Formats: sequence, structure tokens, C-alpha cells
Amino acid sequence: MLRTHFLKKVGVGLKVTVLGGAGTIGSMATRILATSGMFSEVVIGDFAYEKAKNLASEIGAKEVSAVKIDVMDSDKLQKLIKGSDVILNCVGPFYKYAQTVLKASIKAGVNHVDICDDVDATEALLNMDGEAKSAGISALIGMGSSPGVANVLVRFCADMLLDEVESIDIYHAHGGEETEGPAVVKHRIHSMMIPIPVFLDGEFKTVKVLEESGKALEEDVEFADVGTYRVYAYPHPETITLPRYIKGVRRVTNLGLVLPPAYAELIKGIVRLGMTGEEPIEVDGKKIAPIDFAVAFALHQRPRLLREAGITEPMGCLKIVIKGRRKGESNTYVFSMSSRGMGMREGTGVPAALGTILMAMGKIKLKGVFPPEAAVNPIELFMLAKEKIKIGGTIGLPIRVEHIDKDGRVHRLSLESLVKGP
Repeated sequence: MLRTHFLKKVGVGLKVTVLGGAGTIGSMATRILATSGMFSEVVIGDFAYEKAKNLASEIGAKEVSAVKIDVMDSDKLQKLIKGSDVILNCVGPFYKYAQTVLKASIKAGVNHVDICDDVDATEALLNMDGEAKSAGISALIGMGSSPGVANVLVRFCADMLLDEVESIDIYHAHGGEETEGPAVVKHRIHSMMIPIPVFLDGEFKTVKVLEESGKALEEDVEFADVGTYRVYAYPHPETITLPRYIKGVRRVTNLGLVLPPAYAELIKGIVRLGMTGEEPIEVDGKKIAPIDFAVAFALHQRPRLLREAGITEPMGCLKIVIKGRRKGESNTYVFSMSSRGMGMREGTGVPAALGTILMAMGKIKLKGVFPPEAAVNPIELFMLAKEKIKIGGTIGLPIRVEHIDKDGRVHRLSLESLVKGP
């Protein structure tokens, strides 16, 4: 049971609704929430009703139930979430569904957490800040790994380790999950098509993955436990939110890769060939949207590409490099969260659940729509995770820390030592 000293102050009797709660990420978050001892009612809302029922049965707790819901049916969605103390939205792709769900939360007057990692959707959600404030609700968006834990670690570094933050470079590589849904592939295709915001030399700029502007940012990055891979620009929202909340920063980038590289190249090829249209075309008397075929083809090829790359288990690493000054001297902190045997499911689902618990506990007091660095207290997140969350044999979030001093010397540190002060 996830009973911390926090929970003793809050008590039980709360209701949480997890939308997309039977999906790859949502199911992990649902399991944590259902066993947290925090909620007397956990509702799994999912269009895949049989999967939701099976998950509820697997969890085997009387407080867990399943409901079929199409989040585009705004009236039914609003009725479903009404009366919840908090909802967690895991329904993707977020560029398509995030605004609809947040609108329902605002109308229902329910606090909201999501794992939105689409930059254009994030901008649209942030524009709903006034509506959320008027409704008196808190909407924590992008509470996964990147965005999510990455933002919180930057906040921690800016508040406790550095006097000035000069640059923030976020890197991520993951793959090998047992299953991958069409929404994930569509998200990747979408990410490769849109202008990607980056923050360079103190200014917002845009690049495109398949053009020279994007290629200029590519670099080879060593990821702990995963390997060295070439990463490319990713339209994750840290590049638009961190410059708003971290004063004086001059550079924020986000570069990533889905593994294996051949799978990423296949998806890039789909975009290059223009197989991304949503208007159906006729093929042998049947109508099919090019993007639906492309996504199905990519998913069909994925097992072969994983086999050929020798990837037999989920793996992933999030790496954040933060450079700045303390007492006038240059300092760099490198935070890494890596794992083998686990991937996006745990990397995103665990922080999402923790953020939802913090919201239910009343630890997130800010009203409106905001990213993690604006309202999540890093120490409270670390403490909550360390109490009972076990990931790959490690209690808490498995965060490695390296400090590079002004002379270039590298020091391995523990997060616990940094919490007490540099």
C-alpha cells in the first residue's frame, strides 16, 4: 500500500477517474492509483471496454470499476467525470483529444492531470488557463517522463543547486515495449511533420526534423544502460514551458529517438513519402486513409525490426543536462533515469500516478493550466515516490546524478544528498 505520512493527513474517500486507463500507460497508472490506499473509488474510463473490464478484474479490488467512454462525446464524458476529485487523462494522440478532455474537466469543475507531450496541444491547453481559473480547478499537464519528471528535475536544480541556469538539454531514447498502439505511432508521425519549437540564444525558434534546421541539432548521445544513439529534435513541450519558469535560461532543447533506429527511420520514411493523409482513398473497392495504412504497416514491421536489432525487452533512458553557475563558477548537473525490462509504460505511467496522488492530496494548489515545473514540489514528488514505488528493484524514481565542476571533474552523487543541499 502506498501510505505515506502525506496520506495520513488526507484520509481516504476520494474518487479518481482514469481516462484511457486500460491502455499501455494508463493501465500502469491505474494499478498504482488503485493500490495507493488513497482512493475509495477508481474508475477506468476507456473506449476499449473489454480491456478495461479485464484490468479491473486483474486488480481485483472492489473500489475499481470500468466504464466504456468515447471522450469525443462531451456530454457523456462530463457526466462520467462529474463528482471525481481528480481525473487523469491518458487518451492519445493528445493533439486530437487533449483539449476536449480538459474542456470537460473545466465544465465539470474537476481537477485534472494529463500526460500530454504534444507541443501544439500543450500551447492550446495553456491558452485555456483563464477558463480553468474561472472554474476554480487545477490542471497539471504533461506529468509523465518527458515532459514531467524532466521539468521537475530542472525546477529542483534551479531552486537548490544553481544560482543561474544557462542551458537545459533533454535527451530520451526508449523502445522494445511489448505492445505499441496506433496513437503512439500517429504521435511520432505528427512530431515529424510540424515545426518544432526550440529555445536558442534566448529566443524561441522553430526547426523541422527532416529539414536542415532540424538536422543541425542532431547529436550522438550516450544513454546509461541503453547505449549511444543519434537523437533528433522532438516537439516536446519543455522547450516552450521551461523558458517561462526558469529565469535567465538561454537554451532549452529536447532531442529523442524511438528504438530501434531502423524503426524510427521507417516512420521518417512514411513522412517523407507523404503517407500521412487522413482523407480516404479507394484501393480495390475499399476506402482507407493513407495514414491508417502507414500506421498499420509500421506496427506490422516493428516486431521484425526489434528482432533484427536484438532488442528483446523494454528499455529506456531520460537524460537531462543542466548547465549554469553557482557562486560565479560553472557547474553542470546530469540527471539520468534508465532501465532495462521497463520502458515508456513505467517511465510515463508512474509519474502520472504520482502527480495525480499529489493533486488529490491537495499538494498542488495553483489554479489554472500549468506544466510540472510551475506547481509540483520536487521534494514532495521524490518523497512520495521513495515511500513505496518500486521500479526495477529500486525504491523511488531511479535517478542517477553526476556533477561536473568548473575544472571538468565528474562526481557521482545521490539524489538524497542533493535534497539536503549542494
